[in-house]
Amino acid sequence: MKIANANWVAGQDGADGLFKLLLITADDERHVLTPSPPAMTTLIALTQAGAVLAWDPVDRTLIAANLVGTMPWTESEQPGPIPDR
Repeated sequence: MKIANANWVAGQDGADGLFKLLLITADDERHVLTPSPPAMTTLIALTQAGAVLAWDPVDRTLIAANLVGTMPWTESEQPGPIPDR
């Protein structure tokens, strides 16, 4: 899974605003999520920590693996960069 982009839409003065996150899975499916600013902070921290992220679209669950150690399924070669469209 790739996080293609994250856009922040500013709220009114004093409001947190809204994030829109585009996820692209290995099979090229696109999913748009709208995490809260505190949840987005956590997502950014996970991406910086080297965690392997997987998206379960059926349950709308983001799985973070390799937080401590590694899982066997994360040791396979990761897909390449997202092509320009």
